Amino acid sequence: MRLLTFRAPDGRTLPGLIADPEAAETALTEALRAGDGPSAVLRVHPISATGVRNVGDLLQRENWRDLVSGPHVDTVDISARDLAPVIPRPGKILCTGLNYADHITEMGHELPDVPTLFAKFPDALTGPFDGVEVPADNSGALDFEGELAVVIGRDVPLGGAPDEVSATEAIAGYAVFDDFTMRDLQYRTAQWLQGKNLCSASGFGPWMTTGDAFDPGSATLVTRVNGVEKQRADTRELVFNPAALVRFITSFINLRPGDVIATGTSGGVGWARSPREMLTDGDTVTVEITGLGGISNRITVR
Repeated sequence: MRLLTFRAPDGRTLPGLIADPEAAETALTEALRAGDGPSAVLRVHPISATGVRNVGDLLQRENWRDLVSGPHVDTVDISARDLAPVIPRPGKILCTGLNYADHITEMGHELPDVPTLFAKFPDALTGPFDGVEVPADNSGALDFEGELAVVIGRDVPLGGAPDEVSATEAIAGYAVFDDFTMRDLQYRTAQWLQGKNLCSASGFGPWMTTGDAFDPGSATLVTRVNGVEKQRADTRELVFNPAALVRFITSFINLRPGDVIATGTSGGVGWARSPREMLTDGDTVTVEITGLGGISNRITVR
């Protein structure tokens, strides 16, 4: 199943189930290749339940799979530009740094024994095809970081995912993520938080593919800037795979439905290139993962 959150004409957001996943991914891929991802048209079954306004709300219901499974009467065609972040307000967003061996090497670090984690706030998220506005004072070293994101689907108490099976069962699905980074702010101190939390800058979506329809160990991630490939990685190269991250995180905190884990970026980021390739006004960052679709965000410096 592919679940998304879309903006309705009346200003509300609603969750939806993609009616034909194969057709949706084909339409989106063709639009992205043509440089106009937002123009893709997706056929969606709106999901109607009291108090459910997005996929994050949906996952709070223990019977969310039953609600999604139908039967579905209504079908609407929506534009990809109407998509909101698939989980608009996660309770927690935990990002993983240094989780692909090539990226660890290019940044001058040793392979870690445990994951490196930092927090991103919900205010940092934006829709998968929304524009990203950057204040001029913060635009000195903007960077892209295409990533695989994990969405939690059930309560996992402290110590509640002691093995790979239980950790995998806690995952509702997967999506595409750009850990948009202001490198100069990131490295101004030993803490990365300020460089990772520009408001409305991290594209997230376009939908959540449920775990039964996606293998996180056999996908390819590609990041392009203005259509030029900058990152390419196989997700099997992750040092800590999604289940390992869930196990580690729940060894010290709990996870709730709708929480998000970004699994880290691969080699090829702009900061590590020689010479460095920082994003500028008018650049468009596109991130695609096979089986999950893609996102595309254009930068405007103001």
